[in-house]
Amino acid sequence: MEALQNLGVLLGGAWASGFNLYLTTAGLGIADRMGWVNLPGNLDVLSHPLVIGAAGLMFCVEFLADKIPYVDSAWDSVHTFIRPLGGAALAYLGTAEMGPAIQTSLSLLGGTVAMESHLTKASARVAINTSPEPVTNSVASVTEDAAVVGVLWLIIKHPIIALLVAIGLIALCVWILKILFRFVRQVFRFLSGKGEKPKTA
Repeated sequence: MEALQNLGVLLGGAWASGFNLYLTTAGLGIADRMGWVNLPGNLDVLSHPLVIGAAGLMFCVEFLADKIPYVDSAWDSVHTFIRPLGGAALAYLGTAEMGPAIQTSLSLLGGTVAMESHLTKASARVAINTSPEPVTNSVASVTEDAAVVGVLWLIIKHPIIALLVAIGLIALCVWILKILFRFVRQVFRFLSGKGEKPKTA
């Protein structure tokens, strides 16, 4: 049972990291510091005030950048490297007591899950930025943050349910990615003058 709970923390945290690494890091750190959850392995390092402070500061920067059309896509481009590494690092720290083989395997899994959710977010933003109005970006950003908070709440209160939800979200993101990649490819073909204007419907 404890193994499943820890896996829920790790997979849920990895998925959430792909959407917002800083909110995930700060949220898990605060939860551990307040005694709401016992983070596995060496993940308790997230509860250090310096880590919470740095993650909180970066979350504030991302919160603003994420609301501005095209700035959000530029921010996501930079974080194509950062978020998956963050997801892998969380899994690595969380499996510190499980031996090198399991630690390496789950770190790779954590990085892959974070990459998948990040690509879903980034591709959706490219699609949203084809719309001239800025409101959609703010709505999407708040929705993404709410999803991360929801997953963090499940990690704290119901880690096994968080594991099941994370698995479901991973499958959902794979399906959404297939649709979004097709749309993004149409956008780039249109911008290069080699295709028709992409259709959102």
